[in-house]
Amino acid sequence: MLPPGSTIGILGGGQLGRMLAVAAAQLGYKVHIYAPDAESVAAEVTAHHSQAAWDDEPRLAAFAAACDVVTYEFENVPVDTVRFLSGHVAVRPGAAGLKIAQDRLEEKKFVAGLGGRPAPFAAVPDRAALDSALEQIGAPAILKTVRMGYDGKGQARIMTTADADAAWNAIDRHAAVLEGFVTFAHEFSVILVRGIDGEIRFWDSSVNIHTDGILATSSLPPPPIVADQQDEARTLMARIAEELDYVGVLTGEFFATENGPVFNEMAPRVHNSGHWTIEGAVTSQFESHIRAVAGLPLGSTATRALPVMMRNLIGADIADIPALLADENCHVHHYSKTEVREGRKLGHATWVGASPL
Repeated sequence: MLPPGSTIGILGGGQLGRMLAVAAAQLGYKVHIYAPDAESVAAEVTAHHSQAAWDDEPRLAAFAAACDVVTYEFENVPVDTVRFLSGHVAVRPGAAGLKIAQDRLEEKKFVAGLGGRPAPFAAVPDRAALDSALEQIGAPAILKTVRMGYDGKGQARIMTTADADAAWNAIDRHAAVLEGFVTFAHEFSVILVRGIDGEIRFWDSSVNIHTDGILATSSLPPPPIVADQQDEARTLMARIAEELDYVGVLTGEFFATENGPVFNEMAPRVHNSGHWTIEGAVTSQFESHIRAVAGLPLGSTATRALPVMMRNLIGADIADIPALLADENCHVHHYSKTEVREGRKLGHATWVGASPL
C-alpha cells in the first residue's frame, strides 16, 4: 500500500492525466508527468513534469527513480517505454494490455480466443489483401488501420467494392483490418477496475452516442437491451483483465445487438465514457485507478442518482460554458487547452439526478 506523500508517475500529459492527477492529490499523493509534448494540461496541476522523448532512456531512468509507481493515461505510449520502466519501477497496468490494445488485429484475435464476439474481421496487410477480405467479409464494411487512430481517425467506410481504392488511400495504405458492419441498437461501455489482489468492480454501463466518430454523450440508465446484455459483456471484460493480470481501470466498448453484445474495442485506461463517474458514482474511475495502482481498497462504484448525462465539449462547444454554468444541475470541466479546433475535446459537462435544461 503506497503511503501518502509518495509519487505516482503518469505517462502522458492530456486531460485524462490531469483528472488522474487531481484524484491522486485528493488521496495525498504527488504526481510526476512524463510526456514529449510541450503543452501538458496534466502538468499544470502536478508537482513535477518531465518533457522528454519516449525513447530517452537516461530521462526515463531518472523519471523512474523519482516515482514510487508509474501508470499511463493513453494507449499509444510505446510498449518499449513501459518495458524499460518496468525494469526500474512498478508499472501498473503493465505492458501486456497496452501491446494488445495497440494492434487491432491482435486485439480481435485475443478477445475471440477468450470467447468474446468481435465483428467479423479479416487482416489487410496490403492492397491485394483488401480484395480478398472484401470477398470474405462483404460490404458494407469499415477499413481500420491496425495501429494508431482514435476518435474516428485511421478508418474509412467501404459501402461497395468500388470504394476499395479510395478507402485504401484514405488510410494512407497502412496495414489494416477490415470489419464487417454490425447492426446494433446501441453502443455501450463496460468499465471495470481491478486491484492488485484481483478484486474487480464495475460501474453501470452508459449508452454512448458518437458524432463524426467522436463520443458526444454518455448517459444512464441504459435501455433494456443494454441492461440485459451488460452481464455477458462484464464477464468477458473480467476474463480479459484476469488473463492480462491487469491492475487499474480497463474499458471495453460494445454493440448491443439482437444476438447479444458484440465487442468493438478495449482501452487499457480510464475512458471518456466514464467521465460521468466523477460526480455520478460514489468513487470515480479516476480515483479508483489511483487506488488500484497504489494498492488501496477500491471503493464503491455505485451510481449516486439517475438519470446521468455526460456531454463532451468539442471544438467551439467550449463557448457554451457560461450557459452551462447557469444550469444549477450542471458540473463543468474545462481541460485548460489553449487551442480551439474542430474535433478537439476541450471539456465536458455532467448532469446527475437531473436532465440538461
